[in-house]
Amino acid sequence: MKHIPTIARLLLGLIFVVFSLNFWLHFIPIPLPKEETPAANFMFAIYVSGYLTVVKVLELTGGLLLLSGRFVNLGLTLVGPVVVNIALYHFLLVKGGYEMPVLLGVLSLVALAGRKDFTSALFAAK
Repeated sequence: MKHIPTIARLLLGLIFVVFSLNFWLHFIPIPLPKEETPAANFMFAIYVSGYLTVVKVLELTGGLLLLSGRFVNLGLTLVGPVVVNIALYHFLLVKGGYEMPVLLGVLSLVALAGRKDFTSALFAAK
């Protein structure tokens, strides 16, 4: 049971490294959303503005930190907002494809639960 947070952290890091590298190397085909939908308009806006490039750099950095085991708290801090954005995109704009955001959310929470020092600092009342 004590290895579950480590496994979750490694899986989360691997997912973020693979999908961020896919942005530049295109080794996994990503289906495009239907044209003239809110999801398509959103993806177009973040792609042409350069925002998506910044997000992918943060994903890669956070994923590598999670895989390395060093600065895991920083890695979780970098990928946490990305997980929330992925979930909001799927739940509010696409209204489908819920498997990935649920998986990322569960892995993030399990990895975070294994970091008692980080969570206690986050929720400490002073």
